[in-house]
Amino acid sequence: MSTTIAPNDRVIRVVQDILQRRAIQRPVQADEDLREAGLNSIDMVNLMLAVEAEFGLEIPDTDMTLHNFRSVTAIDAFVGSLLADR
Repeated sequence: MSTTIAPNDRVIRVVQDILQRRAIQRPVQADEDLREAGLNSIDMVNLMLAVEAEFGLEIPDTDMTLHNFRSVTAIDAFVGSLLADR
């Protein structure tokens, strides 16, 4: 049996880590806008960098957009597309 963590769970873990750094303790819904949840511009950049590190990706500058990182669902879909293109 594999102990591999699913990409969605890894995205959630990365987002939760960034939220905790901002002392945001409440649960965030998958489709909730992370900026409305309390993340600022610097947090969003840190989130993008954390996603790159977690998944071993190099995200093209053109894809580092709020659209791709707006919510857990958006990040999960974006990461999925990058991993599928490998």
